[in-house]
Amino acid sequence: MLLKSIIKLTLKLKSQVVKGIEMVEDELHIHLLSRKGSFPICSGCMKKRSTYDTLDERRWKHVPLWGIPVYLYYRPRRASCPECGVTVEYMSWNHGKSRLSSAFIGYIGSWARMLSWKEVASLVGIHWNTVKTAVKHCVEYGLEQRDTSGVRFIGIDELSRRKGHTYVTNVYDLETGKLLWTGEGREKATLERFFDEFGKEATAKLKGICCDLWRAYLDVVKARAPHAYLVLDKFHIVRHLMEAVDSVRKEEVREHSNEPIELLKDTKYIFLKNPENLTPDQESRLSCLEKLNLKITRAYLLKESFRKFWEYSTIGNAKRFLKKWFWWATHSRLKPFRDFAWMLRNHEQDLMNYFKFRITTAVVEGYNRKAKVVSTRAYGYRTFSIFRLALYHVLGGLPMPEVPHNFI
Repeated sequence: MLLKSIIKLTLKLKSQVVKGIEMVEDELHIHLLSRKGSFPICSGCMKKRSTYDTLDERRWKHVPLWGIPVYLYYRPRRASCPECGVTVEYMSWNHGKSRLSSAFIGYIGSWARMLSWKEVASLVGIHWNTVKTAVKHCVEYGLEQRDTSGVRFIGIDELSRRKGHTYVTNVYDLETGKLLWTGEGREKATLERFFDEFGKEATAKLKGICCDLWRAYLDVVKARAPHAYLVLDKFHIVRHLMEAVDSVRKEEVREHSNEPIELLKDTKYIFLKNPENLTPDQESRLSCLEKLNLKITRAYLLKESFRKFWEYSTIGNAKRFLKKWFWWATHSRLKPFRDFAWMLRNHEQDLMNYFKFRITTAVVEGYNRKAKVVSTRAYGYRTFSIFRLALYHVLGGLPMPEVPHNFI
């Protein structure tokens, strides 16, 4: 009797009653029956309607009880609705045509956000494909229910999914950190698909779009969202600057390779680190190197002086500084810095947009690392479609399907 009450409570039965419970080969079978004198509830308009007919008995896999597999059995009625036509009645535990109960879908989906699908399958005692089916239901429901009308700033970045230049393009809401969209590849067509699915109305509300210098992204953003400010990502700019510093170091290492004393051995991170992050030994060695007439010393000083650029509060002051720094870099006789300086000059307007909103892809980089964790804990995904489901489920912040009772 107590078990019947628990089942009734967790399923929130209204038009059904528990007819009986039996154990069949270590499985718990729960048989439900339409309440006598009740009317079926139309699943379209949620109103009580007259009974049209009764369908054959269906079976749903439910949340296990004490490790015992649980199945629900019920013969659904069809309602004759003047508004919706003939529809299958509303059942609190049912989710479309799925053979899994809504509570079981939510139960699996909750675990799948924390563990790999293989671990969830082992924990719950189900097949991997059942986990995939449950996650797919959760993602489809979440994508239908989420609201993107308030998205104002987005960040775009690529993620390497596997070896062989296999990339994924991820688009995040920079204010909430939620994954808005993911697509295979990093070509123009990839980002075009995002704007097609995002819609013209939502795109029109965008104020700022942050991305790196990948030409495919820049071209599509300017073509599809010309009204939004395109902001070049600060961290990608700094990455290019660090590459210029290291290129100078490598060139000078080659020039001094025949000398008996290796001046620049193990100095890579001394020149790439910020001064406040150096260890005492690194500070001492840097002080000695700065006294020598080395190319890498000029590169290091240029790198450090550029840090001031991000501290300006107005575009005018930032432009004046950049003009001076451009002259220093182009007259430094360091080719990597000349190339870097001209890259900034060619994208100066988009670079200056940083001072309008100060948005970066720091959130994107952080969540892309989480995306790699999602892939790593599953030892990779064979197809992008499965990887896409996992990314949306873990990083999308999608609403979960409503369930009569939360079992976690």
